[in-house]
Amino acid sequence: MSFAPRRLLLLVLAALLLALSLPLRATDTPELFPLSKIQPGMKGVAYTIFSGDKIEPMDLVVLGILHNALGPKQDIILVQLIGEKVEHTGVVAGMSGSPVYFDGKLAGALSLKLGLFTKEAIGGVTPIESMLDVEKSSAAPAVTASALTSAASSPHIPIPENFVQRTGAGSSEFLVPIDTPLIASGLYPETLAQFGNQLSSWGMSVMAGGTTPPSPDDAQLKPGDMVGIDLVRGDLSISPGCTVTSVDAGRVLACGHPIFSLGSVSMPMSRAHVITTLASAMASTKIVSTGGTIGTLTQDRLTAVMGRLGEGPPMIPLEVKLFTPVAEKDFHFELIQSPQLTPILVALATFNGIVGSPAYGEGPTLQLDGAIDLKGHTPVKLENLFAPNDTPVPTGIFVALSVQRDFARIYSNPYELPNVEKISLRVTALSERRWAAIDSAWIEKSEVRPGETVAVKVLLRPYRGAPFIKEIPITIPPQSARGTLQLVVSDADTLNRNVESLSSGSQAQLPGLEELINLINRERQNDRLYATLLQPTPTLLVEDKEMPNAPVSEINVLDQRQNSGGARLLHQSKAGEWSVEMHQVIAGEHTLTITVK
Repeated sequence: MSFAPRRLLLLVLAALLLALSLPLRATDTPELFPLSKIQPGMKGVAYTIFSGDKIEPMDLVVLGILHNALGPKQDIILVQLIGEKVEHTGVVAGMSGSPVYFDGKLAGALSLKLGLFTKEAIGGVTPIESMLDVEKSSAAPAVTASALTSAASSPHIPIPENFVQRTGAGSSEFLVPIDTPLIASGLYPETLAQFGNQLSSWGMSVMAGGTTPPSPDDAQLKPGDMVGIDLVRGDLSISPGCTVTSVDAGRVLACGHPIFSLGSVSMPMSRAHVITTLASAMASTKIVSTGGTIGTLTQDRLTAVMGRLGEGPPMIPLEVKLFTPVAEKDFHFELIQSPQLTPILVALATFNGIVGSPAYGEGPTLQLDGAIDLKGHTPVKLENLFAPNDTPVPTGIFVALSVQRDFARIYSNPYELPNVEKISLRVTALSERRWAAIDSAWIEKSEVRPGETVAVKVLLRPYRGAPFIKEIPITIPPQSARGTLQLVVSDADTLNRNVESLSSGSQAQLPGLEELINLINRERQNDRLYATLLQPTPTLLVEDKEMPNAPVSEINVLDQRQNSGGARLLHQSKAGEWSVEMHQVIAGEHTLTITVK
């Protein structure tokens, strides 16, 4: 055989050997290696990316099986990774989901690592049978915000004594889930300082990353590639990332552990690319960027996450327009639709847009004008004024939390699933600190007659300014009976919280979402001074209706019912409410007593 054909034959054989050493392609159906056949001492291989899009093998040896490690019938395969790279980096954040093969058959996904502050290349593998169980699950569990935090807490799986010597681990070492890098691009340090605790409670490590333009090849996934789950994208992007375990007929299995433990979900899935792997004695991690949307994540459960290639789910548009004395900026974001996560993401994106101005650090007063547009419902108005105070809390956080509160009340309402079309925010930075406190209040006479108009004088002390007096004319209702009335001079927060009975009631007492929107739209604003007249007669609340001076007969009927539904009884009635525009944030309250003759 001549030299040229022999060289060609060698090249073909080398290419064939290389192809056999790589994980299965997206169009292949992987043959499975059952857990029952795995024995200590068996040698296998796992696949992951250390840099670029190059999938590399990692040799491993089985140390044993940890039975019921994650719960009943939830076993873990204990392995030791072998090779120059893994001995240098240890098990890396973002490596979770790396497929593990024995004899070319898929056995599971790398999902656990040995404790913290160690680069020992000891890991736990979630068996493929347990990962496939997520396909049998369809109903989402009821997850609250507190449950989300506890679900994200890392379980600590002790290593049995008979494995301690073989692993080189101390007796106090545990297996914990491999960290999921939270890939963030466009996230300001001020935003991370304010929301870092919430992000950390998700059990993730925030890592600076980037975004890459979408490519037609993004959806050509192979086991060992990386995917991101896009929580926010646009001028800010936030995406947890992990490794793909298998791709079969468009179904993607990844991670080998949950991201949020939310059960059934609908989140955009994007292609992720590894820039480099950062070795650290504390926690090695992959530095990652995300690319185009390639599908939808549908399941987020104990042993894996699962998605399907194709179109991504709809997202909620959020627009933040920031106006300052020196510049105007527009920010555009898209957010996932998740009752558990979206409210905090709304606040985070809003704050990140506000602090994106160089004038923000001057501590101005912020004026918010905006709306939440809902299909088939009245828009939710977002209007208020926020001033800095003497606490080390940036004013922008008050704006962000105000938007988050109203959005959460709408999005997590007990009546119907809202279709949020968009959130539009206009934030104007006013140069001076506009704030005044209620120092005292009085009226010219303490005895009045029904129908009489009197002036309430309020002494206010502004920030670094001379005190001034503001008058509010009030009219005693003509039908007022003899006796004493209370006049509450206050800011909006006091009135919304304590005086306005409907605002302090349960949302479940309202007939539906439209009534809740009307309730939110009626709430008072920080830049007005309020005077509220209260009389000692009962008020009957039936759903969203307020009936002051309720007749005794109706109260008796309410008392006799075993189940009064949405009806409640308050011991005071509002006889009147007045307010004046102040063009600055008002704080405080003062109560006066008025006698009706």
